[in-house]
Amino acid sequence: MIVQTSRMVLRPVQRDDVADLVRLDADPHVMRHVSGGLPTPRATIEDWVVPRAQAELQIGRGGIWVTIDRRYGEFFGWVSLRAPRHSRRPELELSYRLRREYWGRGLATEAARAVVDLAFTDLGAARVFASASSTNTSSRRVIEKLGMRVSGIHVSDEHAIDGIGEVEYDLLREHWEIRALRRRSAEAPSTDLTA
Repeated sequence: MIVQTSRMVLRPVQRDDVADLVRLDADPHVMRHVSGGLPTPRATIEDWVVPRAQAELQIGRGGIWVTIDRRYGEFFGWVSLRAPRHSRRPELELSYRLRREYWGRGLATEAARAVVDLAFTDLGAARVFASASSTNTSSRRVIEKLGMRVSGIHVSDEHAIDGIGEVEYDLLREHWEIRALRRRSAEAPSTDLTA
């Protein structure tokens, strides 16, 4: 399932993407709030991350979409939806990661919004949730722009950085529907005939 926005194409991850994913996760700045700056081993991406994402996509329970710049055709990150392992609820966890040179342009929000819409329209989610370290204000802003609200705070983390804890956010289907309706209304052309 390919998704397009004004600035990117989001397509399901493929084995050919492994080198790009490894390079992304090798940047300690990108990984600071994920693993304390440690890279993800190539074998983990190749043998677990990509196959699991492909399997989730096959059964309609999420997956990983790589983000490709529409103008240059360049990989710049990924966004994912994943069903929690031990949950029986129709919920999906949102995650995303972008190359550092693409930060600060609204691209994470654009990609995340596209897959959150997909979660509710095509994947049957009743709830989408995401978490970010309390010190990762940029990622928290992305999540908040999606209309998600704080649903929990977790103070322990295996890759703890000083002052870190996880803030969990969620968005329920009924709240997403209201936001989607408002967004469509704002984007609709004016039909005022008196002007």
